[in-house]
Amino acid sequence: MASPTRLTGLDLVDCARANAKQGIETAANLCGYGTDLEGFRSELKQACDHMRIEFHELSDLIKDQPVAVSLDGVIVEPDTPGEL
Repeated sequence: MASPTRLTGLDLVDCARANAKQGIETAANLCGYGTDLEGFRSELKQACDHMRIEFHELSDLIKDQPVAVSLDGVIVEPDTPGEL
């Protein structure tokens, strides 16, 4: 089901990644960009840059393993599993 609004940020990257194997036209449409492929590419590139994901084309998002995302901030986690 296509998004009724243009997705941005993490939502856009997730949607594009989930639909990348179907091609750019389908991914753009399902992410709310319809036939605006240039707008889709531009917004996706910006979102990937912000998340520090290397992006040159849609096929860059097709991977067999998860992509590590690095965002500025502090990681908060317990010292031991018992402190969960």
